[in-house]
Amino acid sequence: MLSTPYRSETTRQEEPSGPPQPRPAGRFRAVPATGRGRLIAAGAVCAALTMALHTWIPNGAFNLGSLFQTFLPWAGLSVPVLLLAAAVGRSRLAAVAVLAPLTAWGCLFGGTLTDKRSERPGSGDFTVVSHNVDEENPDPAGTARALAASGADVLALEEMSSKATPAYERELAAGYPYRSDTLGVRLWSKHPLNGVEAVPIMPWTRAVRATVETPGGPVAVFATHLASVRVTPDAGFTTARRNDAARKLAAAVRAEPLARVVVMGDFNGTAEDSALRPVTSQMASAQHEAGAGFGFTWPARFPMVRIDQILVKGMSVTSAWTLPATGSDHLPVAASLRL
Repeated sequence: MLSTPYRSETTRQEEPSGPPQPRPAGRFRAVPATGRGRLIAAGAVCAALTMALHTWIPNGAFNLGSLFQTFLPWAGLSVPVLLLAAAVGRSRLAAVAVLAPLTAWGCLFGGTLTDKRSERPGSGDFTVVSHNVDEENPDPAGTARALAASGADVLALEEMSSKATPAYERELAAGYPYRSDTLGVRLWSKHPLNGVEAVPIMPWTRAVRATVETPGGPVAVFATHLASVRVTPDAGFTTARRNDAARKLAAAVRAEPLARVVVMGDFNGTAEDSALRPVTSQMASAQHEAGAGFGFTWPARFPMVRIDQILVKGMSVTSAWTLPATGSDHLPVAASLRL
């Protein structure tokens, strides 16, 4: 007599009966590995195109173009993120696609990482320093001494408060006998200043122009502090006042009769921001020409963007650099020029 093999209740498997049960609503359905790879590859292509075509990003709603261009160097962080996603997804297609944003970032900023200084800092014919000294700076006297120690021929200081001005005048008097008497933005110089005048870019003084009588001839120097920008949920990146001030500054620079011109100060925007092109298109960035690295200046404790600029025309730049932190929330910027 044949017997049926015994099956334990713990090992017996119930055979499915009836029609297939539907998948519970809302349950995540895993994307096949090939699909994940394609999604990552598509993201890599989008990242590459966004970087390569950043000047085409419109400045309509929320000023997204200026916002992205301000932090454009940080777009390179998409490369390790995408590469990690490709590794987790085990997708060769995605890994290869990551070369696209890597190449785009390299074309934009690969040269920035090199040291382009042809001479040691301060060894040119004419050295300038610009610094937003911060009206809330707790140590204006110490900041003034640090700037004087740079040995620069001209200092352009922005966000000068009436309360702190006497400290700067006292500390800089010996080394910088010539100065402008403008408010908010001021110039200090080792060489005589002529033709000092406020440049009307805003209702109050946010720019000043002077002729510096250097041993190598006259140089027109503009010091400026463009309007501040804000990031708000309802309006996004608000830059209208800054952009209008930049256009007025650009008109003044365009009308400048001297061939050698320096424009420096707190632009509240980067040289890559297309909204500032009326000014930046006329001149060369000292940092781009002869700097080392990105030269980020703000915030001073952990610099993420370079919003403090030195632009030149009619002269060559031999070196550009940032100075050590002071009591300000910005780092000072410097450039040595060959007249």
